Amino acid sequence: MSRALVPSLIANLLPWRLIAVLIALVGFGVIVLYSSAGGSMTPWAAMHGVRFSILLVMAIGISFLPETWLRPLLIPAYITVLIGLIGVELLGFVGGGSQRWLDLGVMRLQPSELMKPAVVLLLAHFYAMLPPGHLRSWQALWPALVVIGIPVSFVLLQPDLGTSVAIAVGGLTVMFLAGLPMRLFIGAGLAGLAALPVFYSMLHDYQRNRVLVFLNPELDPLGAGYHISQSKIAIGSGGIFGKGFLNGSQSHLDYLPEGHTDFIFSTMAEEWGLIGGIFVIGAFVMILRWGYRVAMRSPSRFGRLAAGGLTTTIFFYFAINLLMVMGMAPAKGIPLPFMSHGGSSMLTVMICIGFLIGIDRETKASGRSPY
Repeated sequence: MSRALVPSLIANLLPWRLIAVLIALVGFGVIVLYSSAGGSMTPWAAMHGVRFSILLVMAIGISFLPETWLRPLLIPAYITVLIGLIGVELLGFVGGGSQRWLDLGVMRLQPSELMKPAVVLLLAHFYAMLPPGHLRSWQALWPALVVIGIPVSFVLLQPDLGTSVAIAVGGLTVMFLAGLPMRLFIGAGLAGLAALPVFYSMLHDYQRNRVLVFLNPELDPLGAGYHISQSKIAIGSGGIFGKGFLNGSQSHLDYLPEGHTDFIFSTMAEEWGLIGGIFVIGAFVMILRWGYRVAMRSPSRFGRLAAGGLTTTIFFYFAINLLMVMGMAPAKGIPLPFMSHGGSSMLTVMICIGFLIGIDRETKASGRSPY
């Protein structure tokens, strides 16, 4: 083998630029978590770095699974996660007023997080097998509605509105990319708008308060609106260059709740300012741009649908978290990928990354440039 081919083969095995961006983003997250803990690697920063290192190895391992091996496993994987959701209802751990986790001893697993990639991959498999002529028939619609609707119903019981919406968005993205008639999406959107009053009446009291506070932030500044108010204060007080490392008053004086999880962007922005925000947003733009390019260049229908849905899943995390911390969306408990402390959410996004890397590699092996 020519020595000149070795660097090219190594470059084709893994997207090293993507991995470098991920490491930089997670490394910045470790720094922010270190500051959140008052200048200590425990309890969050060290675990965040170790967790990412382990899950990066896992993602690389997933990426080497051939599509022919993977697709027969998707239905059993979906059923397994669905059983986990049922287990949450029967034996789940209660935290923060919600029953969302299974206590496995070594960790607390949130099965609803794993359902996000499970739904995307199963629907990509379904539409890849479905003959194009059936896309406008009822056969193309009802299986997808069942695959999405069952887990969404269980997640709403926990209750977890944000995660249920994320599962639905990932599944609907695959349906849209598969080529289902646009009238179905327009009709579903209009039906959803008409059902909003009924849906609102079914919400829990704290969920209604979140919606009301979103519409009127000054309604309950010391109650339901406290998180958002303190978040906006933290972001605004950071200015352009921030207050400096370890100098964030909102997080260090415990004015900002959940500063190491859902509101980690606010913690970062207070100390690193607009410059830090541009770095974080820029890193995500690079990750998402790469993911959608993988989707567009994949030679297989399954690859295109799966990559598009998985990238949208990561985008949903990122977009909703930023809108939430800036008061532009109701507080939903959606973490910021690669930066927020949390095992289940990190596991989910790294599963997405692993499958995307695998699709990217198969594209390169087919002779089509991913760029």
